[in-house]
Amino acid sequence: MNKSIRSTFLVCSLVVLSFVLSVLTVGATEETSPVKALADRDVYYPGTEDLAPDEMRVIACGTGMPNARPKQAAACWLVELGNGDKFIFDIGTGSAERLSAMKIPYDYLDKVFIGHLHSDHFGDLDALWVGGVVGNRINPLRIWGPKGHKTEYGTAYAIEHMEKMLTWDKGSRLGNVDIRGLELEVHEFDYKAVNNAIYNENGVKISTIPAIHALDGPVSFILEWKGLKFAYSSDTFPNKWWREHTAGSDIAIHECFLPPSLLITKQGFTPGTALNVGTQVHTSPAQFGKIMSEIKPRIAVGYHFFNDFDTAPVVTADIRKTYDGLLALAVDYMVFNVTKEDIKVRMAAIDEDIWPQPATQPKIPAELDKRIGFSKETISGRLPFADIVKDMFDEVNKKYGTEVPLPH
Repeated sequence: MNKSIRSTFLVCSLVVLSFVLSVLTVGATEETSPVKALADRDVYYPGTEDLAPDEMRVIACGTGMPNARPKQAAACWLVELGNGDKFIFDIGTGSAERLSAMKIPYDYLDKVFIGHLHSDHFGDLDALWVGGVVGNRINPLRIWGPKGHKTEYGTAYAIEHMEKMLTWDKGSRLGNVDIRGLELEVHEFDYKAVNNAIYNENGVKISTIPAIHALDGPVSFILEWKGLKFAYSSDTFPNKWWREHTAGSDIAIHECFLPPSLLITKQGFTPGTALNVGTQVHTSPAQFGKIMSEIKPRIAVGYHFFNDFDTAPVVTADIRKTYDGLLALAVDYMVFNVTKEDIKVRMAAIDEDIWPQPATQPKIPAELDKRIGFSKETISGRLPFADIVKDMFDEVNKKYGTEVPLPH
């Protein structure tokens, strides 16, 4: 490794796993105990920490590329606020399991903001929609996304056809489970509008600015709450709207694609394709650094590249040619706790045996009369094992004090 690159890598930025960036000076260590929990943890354990009334927690639930990868899902960021609100920005392929790992009831994961309609930015929306219902979500799923330059390129069209694609899935659940969470609310907005407020509830304002990526239609998002500003590019070429409206953000998350050299050696692109995709369709590390040097966030976060031991030093060196501020290169499960006084960065410790959290409100019995049912031919193949099933019904009814009747 080049000496200057190695030095930059070691000194400048957080790039992998449990390295902690903080803008606070470490204070005196509290008294230790052999039986009490540690007062300060370098790891975030989902479901174990309160959020302060003025605190924002941002969790990387997808930081990778369109290519499927166990280590990094496609684009997804979760923002949790101290007022109880939670927002999902993009929900790319593979990210639904990361959201599940946060141990949050699905009733709270009901607001999704889509930057554009590439599958690596909304490919797991179906998993959140249907999987959330199976996982005890009762609230409707609310979705915000841009219109297209034609109707068929817009978010509403995409969601309509997602529902059509899942007609069998939805129909199979009628009369079998509480399906109130299958309701969808789609809020489509003008992608050309600048600093356009699309959400304004409970003291939270979310605005959009145009983004430049692939076709007309993409947007970037800005969330403002209690004097804190979160900016998320989704995918975009550096642009004047980002420079003007995200200036001074507390946390600015912007795509930082691999440089052309790595797209050639790692991705197998031709030089021409690597230069086009890496510098024109996406934002290269040096371009990322330049735009961050102009908006001067408290912390700049680069995402949308495969963050490995051999790619991170190259990406870091290119960024440092144009930006010398506080920097994090994101990997999945990276957690940012943001207040006006502090920015703390950690990794989350994940329970891979996660189960859904309970519903936040009473569930209602399935409406059996709404079942679509089977054909006579299919029914004729059933082996009822009636005595075994009767024993299970009797056992459950006795244990839980219910009177669920045995089906005929």
